[in-house]
Amino acid sequence: MAIKANLIIDQGASYSTTVNVTDDDDNPVDLTGYTGAAQMRKHYSSITSYAFTVSINSAEGTVALSMNAATTNTIPYGRYVYDCELTETSSGTKSRLVEGIVTISPQVTR
Repeated sequence: MAIKANLIIDQGASYSTTVNVTDDDDNPVDLTGYTGAAQMRKHYSSITSYAFTVSINSAEGTVALSMNAATTNTIPYGRYVYDCELTETSSGTKSRLVEGIVTISPQVTR
């Protein structure tokens, strides 16, 4: 089951957050052999999407989601939905790591 986490991203600013992947005993999960993908959309069925850069630190069991300022500058302010999926490379098995709502806070200074 995916972790629920809501995000706030400032329009026109760089953004990054890290998700710690742990087992039932709170130990980091080895993510060797996994790839990740994450997107946000205005609605679940929206055609337009904005991709996060996904960086996996296999040894530490962390997944970082980020967007640069040029990308966040192009996103209209408002509320969006997002998720991040991990794919186990050898089997192709996908699992949803985290999901939630993203609020894009409008930029004033340009």
